[in-house]
Amino acid sequence: MQKQFVIEKLPTDFCHASVILRLSAGKKLCCWFGGRKEGTADVAVWCSRYDNGDWSGPCKLANGLEANWNPVLLAIKDKIMLFFKEGQKISNWKTLFMESYDEGESWSESTELVAGDESGGRGPVRNKPILLTDGRIIAGGSTERGLWKAFADYSDDGGRTWKKSADIGIKGLLYKAGEKTAESDIAVSMQSFYGRGVIQPALWESAPGKIHMLLRSSEGFIYRSDSDDNGMTWLAAYPTQMPNNNSGIDLVKAPFDGCLYLVCNPVAANWGMRSPLSLFKSSDNGCSWQKITDLETDAGEFSYPAIIADAEGIDITYTWQRKNIVCCRLNKTEL
Repeated sequence: MQKQFVIEKLPTDFCHASVILRLSAGKKLCCWFGGRKEGTADVAVWCSRYDNGDWSGPCKLANGLEANWNPVLLAIKDKIMLFFKEGQKISNWKTLFMESYDEGESWSESTELVAGDESGGRGPVRNKPILLTDGRIIAGGSTERGLWKAFADYSDDGGRTWKKSADIGIKGLLYKAGEKTAESDIAVSMQSFYGRGVIQPALWESAPGKIHMLLRSSEGFIYRSDSDDNGMTWLAAYPTQMPNNNSGIDLVKAPFDGCLYLVCNPVAANWGMRSPLSLFKSSDNGCSWQKITDLETDAGEFSYPAIIADAEGIDITYTWQRKNIVCCRLNKTEL
């Protein structure tokens, strides 16, 4: 396993929520958000490019009038789309996007993904969209308003227009308005500690038309939902046996062996510790998981992983103590 820091000198007080995309000729693009403190108006989207073994210095891509959050990258045909959230209140996020036609060297102005949306943000909320067998783009979305709920957003025209599925939630879950669900010293915006449910889906396609998602939850375990109609309708979320600390997860279906690779903090506690950070493998469509390795085991925060795969292996990025982003490369022989 090869590991390196993405950022040589951090230009902000913190960094968090990275995403990674492979470009041509072995190049990579990594984005994250950072500023003075999570949720403050100065928080912007930053990026760095990998080429010939080195990462470039951080470059600011998006800096709105309000806080920016959760960048997401998608390569489709001849363009790259960058999605991100904007808003001081998580419950009122709106989703903006930018496009690049030169592998991230230059970008369009930011535009609202769904004009006039006031639902808390359309499109991908945290993890990468996937391209289905029939060409549909499908993204995992969610909202955080008391009872957290997920949904799928899908586009059949290359990302120009989007349609939203019905909400996906946990049946029978109760939440009292204004209830604080945890005490924690994790450096998140205080508003995050209010609410229960499932958010931030990670998606895969097991067969044409059969789409699945794993979900971050407040209930101590990763939850799951399934769709048999290309993501238009979904089962109610149900628990898996994988622990979850109410922190970000990500997975990828690898082209070299067809298996699923999941990165998460396997800690069964609402707002539990964000260490260890571990890599798991499933060869039965997510029914069971085998630990491959621990990426981090020290005390502190190692969180919000992003994972992608190519024909030769996988790339993972994650938050390192909110002071850097780590990029890992594992070849398929190590998996």
